[in-house]
Amino acid sequence: MSRAAGYGMHAVRVDGNDLLAVFNACAAAREVCVKEGKPVLVEAMTYRVGHHSTSDDSTRYRSLAEIKKWHEHDDPLKRFRGWMEGRGWWSQQQEQQLRDEERMAVLRALERAEVKEKPGREDLFTDVYKEKPRHLVEQEEELEEHVRKYPEVYGGGGKEGGH
Repeated sequence: MSRAAGYGMHAVRVDGNDLLAVFNACAAAREVCVKEGKPVLVEAMTYRVGHHSTSDDSTRYRSLAEIKKWHEHDDPLKRFRGWMEGRGWWSQQQEQQLRDEERMAVLRALERAEVKEKPGREDLFTDVYKEKPRHLVEQEEELEEHVRKYPEVYGGGGKEGGH
């Protein structure tokens, strides 16, 4: 653990693609926090393989070869899986079985969800607060005004119909 220049706070930089390194760095940081009552900055250095968002095309500012290299050599899941396989704690067969089981579980959950009645629009505003705050009351009123203004889009307006 080193000291950062700013305010003498402890800081540690760690390979953010190495699950065990991150775990150990956080454990050490926690120990400093608990024993010394001081903050610790954990800087996990990593590489974002995907785009920032659906509107971002990261291939505009980095090559496909660069992305592929990082994905093949530094993918945190692949690295950890390889570490576990090297110790005989995990195997490709177990991996495939788990993936197949989880895929089926997701499909079953989707089937159950698809037959449920869809919630109404008003549920957008009633599922968090016991009493609606003013900004949500205003948003709900704006939505209902919009629905009344464009009934052809929402099937006649009003709160019924829900979606």
